[in-house]
Amino acid sequence: MRLIATPAGIVPASSIPAQVEPERRGWLKRLGALIGGSLLAGTAAAGTRSTASVQGADPFIGEIIIFAGNFPPRGYAFCDGQILSIAQNTALFSLLGTTYGGNGQTTFALPDLRGRFPMHAGFSAGPGLTQRNLGEAAGAEAVTLLATQMPAHNHPLTTTTAPGTSASPDGTLLANDGRGGTQYAAGTANAALAPQSVGIAGGNQPHNNMPPYLAINFCIALEGIFPSRN
Repeated sequence: MRLIATPAGIVPASSIPAQVEPERRGWLKRLGALIGGSLLAGTAAAGTRSTASVQGADPFIGEIIIFAGNFPPRGYAFCDGQILSIAQNTALFSLLGTTYGGNGQTTFALPDLRGRFPMHAGFSAGPGLTQRNLGEAAGAEAVTLLATQMPAHNHPLTTTTAPGTSASPDGTLLANDGRGGTQYAAGTANAALAPQSVGIAGGNQPHNNMPPYLAINFCIALEGIFPSRN
């Protein structure tokens, strides 16, 4: 028996008239005539039909659609994390539970896809992929890099091979000390240069972490066919 979930509860589908029942029956009759060998029906009689004309116009309760309008269609709600009453949406609560929020006693929450993209949950994500649990939310629009996240690199220092003298500092560059030694010791640093002699690199600002995107509305069905497990 096919069940329809409504805000009032779950009822048999036969008690709710299908909106496209005449078209569906007519298509099935033409298909039956074609299968039965009747050439009068013609090949065009069993042409491609939409899902709605075969299955009916009712969605699965909890099904999410993408809608380009600025309002949710009738029977749907935006996936914006809003809190709903369990008493008024018992069928939907039986499917979602408190996966997306709510206290589980009187309220539950819808999925919140504002500013986020959906990702399939799975317990075996595959090689090199991270497991994602149903209802898990993560990620950031902007990220500030840490020193540990940057590739290993060097900062070269400009010098000159000319001997340095007080009369000719050669453009204020570090010069050869004239004794054949190195300018700096190879050991661990034990002193810091004066702040006025060291410039700060970088602005400590986060970088944009967003891929190319188009904002559009996701809507979840509050009523419809109650899905059965395989």
